[in-house]
Amino acid sequence: MENIMNSNCVAYSMIQPNPLPGSYRHTHERIDDILYQVLKETEMILENGFDGVVLQNMNDMPIKQVSSPEAIAYMTKLGYEIKQKYPELSLGVLMNWDGVAGLSVADAIGADFVRVEHLFTGVEVTSAGLLEAQCVDIANLRKRIKSDIPVFADVYETHGVPLGRKPIEDAAWESVNEAFADGLFISGKTPDESLEMVTKARQRVGNTPIFLGGGANSENVFKLLQKYDGVCVATWIKNGDMKNPIDTERAKLFMDEVKRAREMKSKY
Repeated sequence: MENIMNSNCVAYSMIQPNPLPGSYRHTHERIDDILYQVLKETEMILENGFDGVVLQNMNDMPIKQVSSPEAIAYMTKLGYEIKQKYPELSLGVLMNWDGVAGLSVADAIGADFVRVEHLFTGVEVTSAGLLEAQCVDIANLRKRIKSDIPVFADVYETHGVPLGRKPIEDAAWESVNEAFADGLFISGKTPDESLEMVTKARQRVGNTPIFLGGGANSENVFKLLQKYDGVCVATWIKNGDMKNPIDTERAKLFMDEVKRAREMKSKY
């Protein structure tokens, strides 16, 4: 299992289950059937050489800032089963859009980190309205339950509109030094914008791990990993649709470039 705080060109794939019971888009699928598909997909990710997965209830949209009790319960079940069956994989947890719930799930199942998207610091406008920073609540929960689960925070997630946007380097510094994130996710709307953003942020946060949250493919991941510590990929290895199975050829192309970047950086 990769140490998330000492990452060198690691590659994660998103695991985004079908809509969970209780969510608007859920129909009649039982949680055990959803679990079966999650474990099957995780197995494919392991077989294709990825370092880990990030479990996210992305298909529960639309969703506001506070997770429902049933979403927390079902995500805990799914994450626990992944961890038990594939302990060699690094596991992250991302709850839409509740970092407090995400940390609760991650700590309960012994996950390797939690990703807080949209709302660690500041205020953002999203399709669900305004999302406000949860860094204080997350810090208080970490203290209260004595959790040592690393918290990785997105800085200016691409699908939200931040209010009072600051330079990326200042926002990254605040996330680490005032809100106490252990690592960051930084992504632009294009690969070039991502590289520009991570280069600026790196000047202020030093060796803090920085992951790319989206936009990587086999043609650009080698270049991106010269600046990033790790990447998270979703739709590209599934031919543009998360409902598709993993395309093993695409996964191989992607991981070959990741390994090439890893070998390059290990020389320096």
